Amino acid sequence: MDLLSNLALGFGAAFAPATLLYCFIGVLLGTLIGVLPGIGALATISLLLPITYHMTPASAIIMLAGVYYGAQYGGSTASILLNLPGTPSSAVACLDGYPMAKQGRAGVALFMTTVASFVGAIIGLFVLAAFTPAISELGLKFGPAEYFSMMLLGLIAASTIATGSPLKGIAMVVFGLLLGMVGTDVNSGVARYDFDIPELTDGLNLVALAMGIFGISEVINSINNVPRGGTGGRITLRSMMPTREDNRRSMAPMLRGSAVGSFFGALPGTGASIASFMSYAMEKKIAREPQRFGKGAVEGVTAPEAANNAAVQTAFVPTLSLGIPGDAVMALMLGALIIHGIQPGPMMITEQPELYWGLIASFVIGNVMLVILNIPLIGVWVSILRIPYNVLYPAILVFICMGVYSVNNNTFDVQMVALIGVAGYVLMLLRFEAAPLLLGFILGPMVEENLRRALLLSRGDPAIFVERPISASLLAVGALLLLWSCWSAMRRRPVPGPQPSPAGA
Repeated sequence: MDLLSNLALGFGAAFAPATLLYCFIGVLLGTLIGVLPGIGALATISLLLPITYHMTPASAIIMLAGVYYGAQYGGSTASILLNLPGTPSSAVACLDGYPMAKQGRAGVALFMTTVASFVGAIIGLFVLAAFTPAISELGLKFGPAEYFSMMLLGLIAASTIATGSPLKGIAMVVFGLLLGMVGTDVNSGVARYDFDIPELTDGLNLVALAMGIFGISEVINSINNVPRGGTGGRITLRSMMPTREDNRRSMAPMLRGSAVGSFFGALPGTGASIASFMSYAMEKKIAREPQRFGKGAVEGVTAPEAANNAAVQTAFVPTLSLGIPGDAVMALMLGALIIHGIQPGPMMITEQPELYWGLIASFVIGNVMLVILNIPLIGVWVSILRIPYNVLYPAILVFICMGVYSVNNNTFDVQMVALIGVAGYVLMLLRFEAAPLLLGFILGPMVEENLRRALLLSRGDPAIFVERPISASLLAVGALLLLWSCWSAMRRRPVPGPQPSPAGA
């Protein structure tokens, strides 16, 4: 009953005309920013932060939050249509969304991502509203040892994302780990693998890596296969409707993805990117036909999108209830609250109930607005495919350069995205897949940092990883996953048959 009365209080605040207006502005901006590759929610919220000085705290946070979760809806659009992730967390949508677009099912893919995003967001909001205290308590039990074990499990799972050889998947994870080590060591302050290039002391730019390895490499790969005109026909509501088989294959993955996203989003330092990759790896692992993944499997799109959006909603749990931002965007949200004289933490729910529950209610309203906005726009987005490739590809390159440059206002990042794109094309020719590399790059620094912290706390005793129950459980799951992968690989190996007798024998 308390939950219902709290939600009634929240919807009363969220339905104020000014609040509705700012919520709409936020989700509209977020969708547009998500569709444009490379810009992202972080840069947009940074630019909007000074404007919020003249707004009420509720309107400011609701608008900025709308930009954040609105960008997740729009981020998959460019991934599906152009193999160009609008946000880093939507990079996994390239794996099966882009093959669906090449099969003439772009409208279905975009429609299903909108549905999956809404389902994931609503489940994440339910978790946020009902289980914030419990999730906060669980999050406090995660120390460096638990985070290391969880990230290690993620790296093991990452090697299963690749559709080809498991060894190639592991090699790409290791390559991603090495790329993640570029930059200044957080403990000693020593620059590593920077080759005396000052711009590399801050490490490689994640946006440049994602844009180069997915976007530039795809442009290079397609440049010799350019048809005279673009692809894509007239999109009607009927053509966007998924088949009964699509719905059957998507329902359970959406629910599982929402659960994965809700869990990872509530843990500080993880976020939507890790949640979407972990959800994809899990779906591929439990699928009856894993060979379908990477070739246009609809569940390879819906599960990570549900995880992505659920993680964005539950990312507010540690920020609001513990005052611990999970990522850079949440740090900006934390700053916006502090600017308005609100101190996030365990007392916020009791001291600012109207703001807290109004924010949750606005998330529900904002997600409904996003569905209403996105479904009519699917035909507009798919019309991009009708643009002739000799016009479309130069425009893609321009957008990539603009997006990458806008992150740090640095031309070096533009040079890096070109170099990474060429490397990505070479890896594509050698049939090495990019997804494990990207996850290794994201998780690598976290693995190293938490390994060092855990060993410092235990005075160098590695037994800390098996003495703590949560850490030991995660390591056991990782070991079982490794054994299962080895057993599956051995089972798939063809058994040599009897050799034919030599002629005349």
